[in-house]
Amino acid sequence: MKSLEGRTAIVTGSAQGIGRGIAEVLGREGASIVVADINGELAEATAAAMGGDGIEAIGVRVDVTDTDSLDGLVRTTAEKFGSVDILAANAGIYPSDPIEEIDRATWDRVMNLNVAGAFFSFQACLPRMREQGYGRAVITSSITGSFTGHPGYSHYGASKAAVLGFMRSAAIETAKQGITINAVLPGNVQTPGLDDAGEEHKREMMGSIPMGEFATPDDIGWAVRFLASEEAGYITGQTLVVDGGQLLPETPMALH
Repeated sequence: MKSLEGRTAIVTGSAQGIGRGIAEVLGREGASIVVADINGELAEATAAAMGGDGIEAIGVRVDVTDTDSLDGLVRTTAEKFGSVDILAANAGIYPSDPIEEIDRATWDRVMNLNVAGAFFSFQACLPRMREQGYGRAVITSSITGSFTGHPGYSHYGASKAAVLGFMRSAAIETAKQGITINAVLPGNVQTPGLDDAGEEHKREMMGSIPMGEFATPDDIGWAVRFLASEEAGYITGQTLVVDGGQLLPETPMALH
């Protein structure tokens, strides 16, 4: 594929975890990176570390539930790098709560971050992309909600399925403007969040993955890199599952 040199990528929720993996892959492939995160100090530290690896990057604090904050992010990006070519809408949360313990505030927080955050991030970038006649947006969804379910994640699963509904309509709306919007659907990824779930949870999850290992943040980054490429310009409104084969077995016996 062509180098991403000359392209600028905004990656939300990229100070750590999956988002950082996405940002680092895109940066190593030549893109200038905006590490956008609610934790501004960590975003700046991550950008500085990427700079030490030869990647042109800046860190910007952003609240993806605040449209003014997102508009400021896009302005900063355009002023610094001259264009807004790629959006990796990755910011999100994945709390675990039984249904009976999910109150309105918890539900709204998950939906605001995971669904509205992706929507308004894309909306903020859209005028620049239309003006350029070029744009690549990639949303981080999940196999949870889109294909699978898991106890404790009814709100999370609902949010990750909902964002795909937005994506498909947005793809039609922007199809003739040089803009594509797609989604990656990770399975289990080795991040601090997975570690926080505990060793027993990790053992159970590992037992369902035919490849026998968790994805790395870079694995998700490479999927985003493909969908963010010029060569993927005829792909829009689609999903790419990155799960080590987790969705494949008909029964647990298939893995033995």
